[in-house]
Amino acid sequence: YQYLRRYKRKENLDHFTFVPGRIEGTEKECLACLMEFCGRSNPSWTELSNFTHFLNFQLIKCEKSVFCSPVLGDQFRGF
Repeated sequence: YQYLRRYKRKENLDHFTFVPGRIEGTEKECLACLMEFCGRSNPSWTELSNFTHFLNFQLIKCEKSVFCSPVLGDQFRGF
């Protein structure tokens, strides 16, 4: 949710890192955001769960990738 919230507000995500346990927004805002980005018009709880698990997996991989690190990221501006 932290990434989606920032993406929706068009914030720069290049130097953002997920912080477990940090609470942002309300449960209602979180659910609305997840439903918006889920890609389904009326998602079930299972679809929302699958979406969040997939998104979480991808973002963990991205944060650990050398190509997404702040050190190397400055070398690939504009890509």
